[in-house]
Amino acid sequence: MSRCWPATARTTGRWTRWSRPACGAWTSLSRNGRSCPRRYAATARSPTACRTRWFAWTRSPRSSSRRRHGRRRRVPSSRPRPRPRRKTPARTEPAHSGIGVNDELKPVSPGEATRAWARVAALSFGGPAGQIAVMHRVIVEEKGWVSDSRFMHALNYCMVLPGPEAQQLATYLGWLLHGWRGGLVAGGLFILPGFVSILLLSVLYAGFHEAPAVQALFFGIKAAVLAVIAQAIFRLGRKALRTGPQVILAAAAFIALFFFAVPFPWVILGAAIAGVWMARSFTPDAGAAVQSGQGRPADRVSGWRTARVLSVGLALWMAPVLALWVALGPEDVFTRLGLFFSKMAVVSFGGAYSVLAYVAQEAVQTHGWLSPGEMLDGLGMAETTPGPLIQVVQFVGFMGGYRDAGDLSPMLGGVLASVLVTWVTFVPSFLWIFMGAPYIETLRGNRTLQAALAAVTAAVVGVMLNLAAWFSVHVLFAHVDTRSFGPLQLVVPEPASVQWLALVLAAGAFLAMARFRAGMLPVIGVSAVLGAGAYLALPGLVTG
Repeated sequence: MSRCWPATARTTGRWTRWSRPACGAWTSLSRNGRSCPRRYAATARSPTACRTRWFAWTRSPRSSSRRRHGRRRRVPSSRPRPRPRRKTPARTEPAHSGIGVNDELKPVSPGEATRAWARVAALSFGGPAGQIAVMHRVIVEEKGWVSDSRFMHALNYCMVLPGPEAQQLATYLGWLLHGWRGGLVAGGLFILPGFVSILLLSVLYAGFHEAPAVQALFFGIKAAVLAVIAQAIFRLGRKALRTGPQVILAAAAFIALFFFAVPFPWVILGAAIAGVWMARSFTPDAGAAVQSGQGRPADRVSGWRTARVLSVGLALWMAPVLALWVALGPEDVFTRLGLFFSKMAVVSFGGAYSVLAYVAQEAVQTHGWLSPGEMLDGLGMAETTPGPLIQVVQFVGFMGGYRDAGDLSPMLGGVLASVLVTWVTFVPSFLWIFMGAPYIETLRGNRTLQAALAAVTAAVVGVMLNLAAWFSVHVLFAHVDTRSFGPLQLVVPEPASVQWLALVLAAGAFLAMARFRAGMLPVIGVSAVLGAGAYLALPGLVTG
């Protein structure tokens, strides 16, 4: 006879729960003329187990009334039940936002928010990915001021806009908590540490960059920056290039930039047009809006407010450039810096790495503000200081003003040019947030726009590959020549001028970050120390 294992009981308060025995289905047995409940009965082969469980069930507090009066039925009362008092939901969005999203926003004082944004700015190392991670940890996880869904919603907004997405995200969240004043504080504090750091480093670099110790230090930093760019291309390529047409767009963008020197804005515009064409050709309802469940903020925003924000933002943005145009003329270096970086702020889709190729080629080849090696030195400064990576344009402006200061002293010209470039680069980011944030929710649901942005993202991979190839040629080879064959332009390095030390440092830095998950700052620091030591001790390795 098979053994029926007795059920086990667990008493929690007034409830006694029994687990099913191992012997199979329940059957009904009787004890003292009373039916044994089906769920507490054992098989016919083990009536003792049934009686034991039935005895325990009848002695439990839960069944005391049932044992005397049977199962009690709830009789509906004729007295009407009082209606619960309706609670007015707390306002979850500020009056200035115009957004009907019912996500929780925790009230916070302006002083506490300012201290938190200062902390985020001081820890904003590691490029956009690291900066967004720091912001999420402080604002969402530690403080709980914004829900995770609201944070991701704001991040999606900022990925659509041109400019540094991390700085725009800080501006958006500050605006969401305390209006335009909060946005100015959050976005301004996010820029301030990097601006001060790069300004000081630019002054030291301009005055002492000919010193052997400084050259040796930046020699190792350049090699590590190459590895950082290569890893960024590898990481973005895995996410952005998922279909054949996206791979073709990335390859076409690389060929257009590297071999034919097509201007960067035309490459981005062509990719967007190609994405729209493919969406409308292969998806008939591409223009239909997809409901995101987040409401329509544009229905609650007035056109007068938008016009007022646009007029004030454009006046603040272009007033210094127009004043320089009138006072100094269109050929002055300050006027050209203001116009060039104002245009860059409009076309800087895809993050800092995508636009740096355009900045580097224009600043080095067209305007002659600095050399390729100096551009890499500035990128190393931006990588090792807090703040947005696009802050490297401040170094470009400083060097342009330093070398063509006119009647001013070189240092004063560099400082003024640095301030001008920072102003025209970041003021548009505030304008995009304050003017467009209430409307972007409706645009995010448009399939045609999504297809255009996916195509632009694919092209950005090719743009970044062009940046890596252009930097690699100028870092790994001491002598580089440019040859033209009609519209085709080739960058031809001299094989005998290869710098083996830089090649080894770049390969080691990439392997440390890609294979062993080493952090960016430790890798750059170690590369700088090793490169400086080898540069000073073994100068023969630098030029092969």
